Amino acid sequence: MKVGKITRISGPIVYASGLDSCGLYDVVDVGEKKLIGEIIRQNAGNATIQVYEEDTGMHIGEKVECNERPLSLRLGPGLVGTIYDGIQRPLASMYEDGGAFLAPGQRTEPLDSKKKWHFDATGTEGMPIAPGMVIGTVQETSSILHKIMIPPTIRGRVLKTFLGSGDYTIDDVIAKTELDEEIRLAQYWPVRRPRPFAHKLTVDTPLVTGQRVIDVFFPLSKGGTAAIPGGFGTGKTMTQHAIAKWCDADLIVYIGCGERGNEMTDVLTEFPSLIDPRTGRSLMERTILIANTSNMPVAAREVSLYSGITLAEYYRDMGMAVAIMADSTSRWAEALRELSGRMEEMPAEEGFPAYLPTRLAEFYERAGRVTSLNGQEGSVSVIGAVSPPGGDFSEPVTQHTKRFIRCFWALDRELANARHYPAIGWIDSYSEYAEEVKSWWDKLNPAWAKVRIDALNLLKKEQRLQQIVRLIGPDALPDSERLILTVAEMIKNGFLQQNAFDDIDVYSVPDKQIQILLLMMEFYEKALDVIKMGAPLLKIIQLPVREEIVRIKTTVPNDKLEMIAEVKTHLEQQMGDLEHTYRKVAAI
Repeated sequence: MKVGKITRISGPIVYASGLDSCGLYDVVDVGEKKLIGEIIRQNAGNATIQVYEEDTGMHIGEKVECNERPLSLRLGPGLVGTIYDGIQRPLASMYEDGGAFLAPGQRTEPLDSKKKWHFDATGTEGMPIAPGMVIGTVQETSSILHKIMIPPTIRGRVLKTFLGSGDYTIDDVIAKTELDEEIRLAQYWPVRRPRPFAHKLTVDTPLVTGQRVIDVFFPLSKGGTAAIPGGFGTGKTMTQHAIAKWCDADLIVYIGCGERGNEMTDVLTEFPSLIDPRTGRSLMERTILIANTSNMPVAAREVSLYSGITLAEYYRDMGMAVAIMADSTSRWAEALRELSGRMEEMPAEEGFPAYLPTRLAEFYERAGRVTSLNGQEGSVSVIGAVSPPGGDFSEPVTQHTKRFIRCFWALDRELANARHYPAIGWIDSYSEYAEEVKSWWDKLNPAWAKVRIDALNLLKKEQRLQQIVRLIGPDALPDSERLILTVAEMIKNGFLQQNAFDDIDVYSVPDKQIQILLLMMEFYEKALDVIKMGAPLLKIIQLPVREEIVRIKTTVPNDKLEMIAEVKTHLEQQMGDLEHTYRKVAAI
């Protein structure tokens, strides 16, 4: 082990001499308390180290020991359902060992090394192997079947020894290659290096979230990237919570990066009590939480995103669809800015380092839908929250993020103040995945593409008409244009707005979503025809079916969609009666 000495301390940035032969991004133990650090720059005679723990009280001259390996995560059975900090220290175990506050240098194994897991072998001794190959399974939780894979770094081609099925700890050697490489239930992987895969696939299947404004208007593909920008209190965290609870991903990785402690407390207390609608069991049985709150060391915040994406890639290689919630990338960028300032680097716009776009790209570009080395299809979908100061979307983090994502869910302050959730604004938001997922929607309902465009166009017309209404009032508009205002209000209240506290409205299946919107647009077309015959708008507004359509979201359960056909019948009857009446009037 190479040993150096501290020569300078600047907050979480420490300079040490005597580590010239250590590699960039090697992990080091800093000071007498052996704080975890990482070499981020090598100069002649001095190494620059960022320390992932609180280093208050550290002195010049304390020793630094290099571990001669990059910062890595331990990947194996026991990850799911665990709450980690940014450098994979399990917070529950840390609490049991040292109490409510993390002590500097406190260490705990990321995975339980004493617990025995039942391993069901799918391979045999002497069989040929390849990197990524599955040699057995472990039932990690009732929801997750953990596949034990040959590490990608293995060079051997044959299993010389193989213990087969049985009960083992993660440290037990279950197999050896002809090169005497040891294979265990757990493996290490560097957080900054993407895990390899065989092929990248097109992202043509939507990540179904149950949120109508997302699934129908601004869909996200499995393996896609999305950003949720919004000012304070507009509902970024709430939207991510809803997606984490209800989306059809096999595994959720939730990263609380620099957020307030009370928000992470809500997640930690709420998720274990939530029931997974697909399995009927606790949502934590398919969730990994990384908690790195704003009062934790800033350097660990910088690495927490890489930790989360590495965990996601590991389960992706098993053939799972994984969704990452990063809340928030702005706090992560602020950590980069602080560390860059400590290292006296030249700042770019608003003080952020010049390499901010590169780091954002490194994170978002690890998303995707792939064929893994073992031939299974998996995906990593990334949803990153952005917290622009004052809700200003022109600030650097939001602007650079837009370069690397294809789905933009812009939160609107006015909608949030009006208690309209999700507060995703339909004017500024967009999704570039609409063409990719069209084939999926065509199988469910071929009308999706057209009704989506028609509804969005109607909402844009409503916005322009609202500007006229503010000037001269609604009475100056003809009934055909006032109808646009009426139907837009129906879409906002009966389709876009969802109530997380309503048992029916909290989640909407795609078939129900599209049927509601189709019914609203049919109401608009029939009403427009009746207005052209001379019927006043007031008569149309007074039709009972208008309120019926708006209330479908809370009155029709997901498993009783035949009730929507009854509302459609009422619409045809009432509009037909009105049409008949005014056809007679026109004839007279």
